[in-house]
Amino acid sequence: MSLLPFVDEHVVVVDSGVEELWGRLVVNVGRSLSTAGGARYARVVGAVPRAASGVRPLGVGSEFPGFRVARLVPGRELALEGRHRFSSYSLVFRVEELAGGRCRLRAETRAVFPGAAGRVYRALVIRSGGHAFAMRRMLAGYRRRP
Repeated sequence: MSLLPFVDEHVVVVDSGVEELWGRLVVNVGRSLSTAGGARYARVVGAVPRAASGVRPLGVGSEFPGFRVARLVPGRELALEGRHRFSSYSLVFRVEELAGGRCRLRAETRAVFPGAAGRVYRALVIRSGGHAFAMRRMLAGYRRRP
């Protein structure tokens, strides 16, 4: 999946240490990707996987509608991948320790959108700003302590 074309990256600085942020990340990513709306969307676009399964807390092979955990390096990286009829994609979260008990959380998206239907989908989801809005909203939740 690292060979997929770069789409975007979003970054937030978090006022917590790596261990605390990592614990929140593995719980919240699973929770935010396992909603009923996400499952409906996954069915509509023909996403693989379509349902949540696998170990919790997250481990390699854990699945959510539209995503599966491809790589997990505790405290450092959580890589998700998926596909549907309009795209193959990856979403990689990286945690970097900063001075003063803070962290930087990066979310990098890579994807390919093959064919005419893929180009239309890219326009609707990426070029419209919808994906960027969703990613910024997701990451903003990590700025606040639980």
